Formats: sequence, C-alpha cells, structure tokens
Amino acid sequence: MKHKISEDIIGQVKFDKRGLVPAIIQDYRTLSVLMMAYMNIDALKATIETGITHFWSRSREKLWQKGETSGHIQVVKKILYDCDADTLLVLAEQVGAACHTGNRSCFYRGLYDRGDDFIMDKSSLSGILNRVYDVIIDRKDKPKESSYVSSLYSSGVDKILGKISEEAGELIISSKNNNREEIIYEAADLWFHSLVLLGYHGLTPQDIYKELEKRFGISGLEKKKKEGKKK
Repeated sequence: MKHKISEDIIGQVKFDKRGLVPAIIQDYRTLSVLMMAYMNIDALKATIETGITHFWSRSREKLWQKGETSGHIQVVKKILYDCDADTLLVLAEQVGAACHTGNRSCFYRGLYDRGDDFIMDKSSLSGILNRVYDVIIDRKDKPKESSYVSSLYSSGVDKILGKISEEAGELIISSKNNNREEIIYEAADLWFHSLVLLGYHGLTPQDIYKELEKRFGISGLEKKKKEGKKK
C-alpha cells in the first residue's frame, strides 16, 4: 500500500551538498542498531511511499531497495529526524539479516570496550536481554549445526516448552534449597529459554517491556479484581 507524501514533509530534511542524508536503521522492537546508509530525496520518497527502506548507493550511483534480491527487507514503522534535521532514524522490522555478511546487524565487530558495566546499555537489564535476544534470532534465521538454539528451533515448540518447564522446576528446587548461586543460575536459564520461546512466536523483549509498562501505577490486587470481573 502506497502512502502519499507532500513536499512539505521532505522539505523538513536537510540534505548535504551531494543531496544525501545519513539514515540509521534501528530494530523497532529491540532498538538494536542494524545499519547505516544514505538516502537522497528519491530514496526517502520511495521509503515513505512503499513502507520498505530504499537507499542511494554512492559507489554505484543508483537507487536500491534493501532486501530486493535477498528478501531481507526492512518494513518501516516510523521515521524520525534529529534536532538539526540532517540525520534520519528509521525504526523498522528487519526480515532476516540486515548485514550483507549474514549478521543481523552491521555493527557486530568490537573496536573498543572498557570492560565494565558502564559502557552503553550493558548495565541495564533491557540492554542485556536485547543483546541475548538478537543472538537467539540470529541462530533462528541462520541455523548452525553446533548451535544449541538452532537445535531447539529445529526440534519444535514442544522441545522449547519442555525446557522451560524443566528450568522452572530446577529454579523451584534451588529456591527450596535456599542456594543463592543456584537460584541465579537457574533463573538465568529460565529467562534464556523464555526468550527462545518469544522468538519462536515472533515476539520480542520489547513486547514484554510494553506490557509491564502498562502495569505501573496499578495495584496488583486491583488488577486481579478487574480480571475476575471479565471472567
């Protein structure tokens, strides 16, 4: 479905002397940065009109659609621009891998890491879960014989559910034993396999964040009462 756009919308963006503007593509669910490319006016128009990312190739001097040959398209959910109006942020649903190397994100190589929990969002729970989830989805999209996650997906949902039941049981036993280290270890296993299940159903940690966000300021008892009335 094509969307009509006005010149006023395009006019808000400041293109450089070459007629280009950098566009950062971000996963709309996990908020992971997938890639960066350039758009000219035609690419931006095509992106808005089709809902699929289009870019301008500086080397080939040609308009191109992301995933046109590979099928790894990016379905646009929202386009933002920065305070100077000279950089775009595109929130999109990535189908398959964003990088031509087969990696989900083009930013898969490390250049510098202080090695502490202060860098980027490594210290936040959401950041850690998002990074683990990205790896899980990568193993789902690109199965590897040596990958445990790939083996779970190839075995089907019953295998995944069985692991969740198993890990939940082990967590209960750890709690009964009042063993702090075991509780942490088994809780991590349970969370991990829950992320695998989310990936199986096409859900993400972001979906859970949104649900939890809805519950802020609502009494748990009040929520239970409302649920009881619905039944």
